[in-house]
Amino acid sequence: MPYVQRGLGGEITALYAQPHPGAEEFVPHASPDVLAFLGQAEDRALFGELDIEFVRVIEDLIDVLIQKNVFKLTDLPPQAQAKLLARQRLRKRLNGPSLLGSGNDVI
Repeated sequence: MPYVQRGLGGEITALYAQPHPGAEEFVPHASPDVLAFLGQAEDRALFGELDIEFVRVIEDLIDVLIQKNVFKLTDLPPQAQAKLLARQRLRKRLNGPSLLGSGNDVI
């Protein structure tokens, strides 16, 4: 699945597990058209937004652990250090200070 039947405007009007008269076009399950037809396009967008917010939670957790001397930034692999610092520099430019800043910065 799914084989799709489309209306005159190209929108999906029906889904079938097998080819069906007027529905011979196979479309992947994750196709934006299929997700929209099933009402799941908004769910996928919401999940992406939650992922972005969760990344921020992880960054803040790392900031707190470093601030409390639970571990050092240098305990992370070099690639993780670089990504974290790059994201924090960008966040600081966009939104203001971060906890890994001068020590006086507070979000």
